[in-house]
Amino acid sequence: MPKIHLERLVKRYGAVEVLHGIELEMADNEFTVLVGPSGCGKSTTLRMIAGLESVSEGEIWVDGAPVSHLEPKARDLAMVFQDYALYPHMNVAQNISFALRLQRRPKAEIEAKVREVAEMVGLTEFLHRKPGALSGGQRQRVAMARALAKDSGIFLFDEPLSNLDAKLRGQMRAELALMSQRVEKNMIYVTHDQIEAMTLADRIVVMHGGYIQQQGTPEDLFKRPVNKFVAGFLGSPPMNFLDGEIQQRGDGIFVTGAGFDLRLDGPVAAAAASHGAREVTLGVRPSDLRQDEEAPAERALALDVKVSEYIGAQSVLLCECGGAKVMVEMNSDSRIPLGQSLHFAVNPTGVHLFDRQSETAIH
Repeated sequence: MPKIHLERLVKRYGAVEVLHGIELEMADNEFTVLVGPSGCGKSTTLRMIAGLESVSEGEIWVDGAPVSHLEPKARDLAMVFQDYALYPHMNVAQNISFALRLQRRPKAEIEAKVREVAEMVGLTEFLHRKPGALSGGQRQRVAMARALAKDSGIFLFDEPLSNLDAKLRGQMRAELALMSQRVEKNMIYVTHDQIEAMTLADRIVVMHGGYIQQQGTPEDLFKRPVNKFVAGFLGSPPMNFLDGEIQQRGDGIFVTGAGFDLRLDGPVAAAAASHGAREVTLGVRPSDLRQDEEAPAERALALDVKVSEYIGAQSVLLCECGGAKVMVEMNSDSRIPLGQSLHFAVNPTGVHLFDRQSETAIH
């Protein structure tokens, strides 16, 4: 499979620059997910790779060859769009085989390929139906099958599940994960849904404001975010943030703010002690808080419990600490009284610190 390298890609619309020197390399047979909020530049990057948008500056390399000057059809790629883009007057088999028929492939080869990809995505019994007689999930499978039939080296997905309901999105995520294991191709997937990114990607590329904020495995980005944006974007429920300042008292390093005075331990304490600025933001994920009335005050947060959201096996508590909102994720079998102030022990390995001015992580 081809190796893809984006070299200092810049995209301008008139005087407005929306991508600022994107530098990214995607390895062979890698499922790469570009994720970020609306307007971050992820779809523009994908469309530049596809050849649907011109490159203002920089170059796109595929296996060491520049391709940014090539037409889309010459780039050996297939694309699945958000809105399916199916031909309503053609049945499923004709939609899947459209690109092959344009290439004037032999009829027997086309029929064999259609059967192969239809079986792969579970469409064998629908080959003679037209798109109007299919559900949203089935139509999205037709779009994926059409891309697979083209047998390109690179697959591009532009938010393919965003039009589906929540249950169907979950099913299609699982099918996409299985398909990526069966089909050894380079896949580049764009989404604003961090759950899709975490569950599908070999590597996540988090984008914001036309810049790459961080890239790496889902575990790397979840456990070691480089800045406050990445920390808050990945994870559901999102990370809690509390403003505080670093203080050294006796032999201890503390982060102190409105309603909390937390002692730091291990590497995070050493990083806080050596950091120049005193003003920081404390980050703690909801899963790193555990209700424990016997926890020492310097190892816990005192939270006023306002709301409990029951979501099945888990409950999410909406709390306050010194006027700031804090969420806690816990087993729903534990009944928590509302309207009370309770102590929640903080997992010392789950403490993150960010410089309040630059918002970069303090390591």
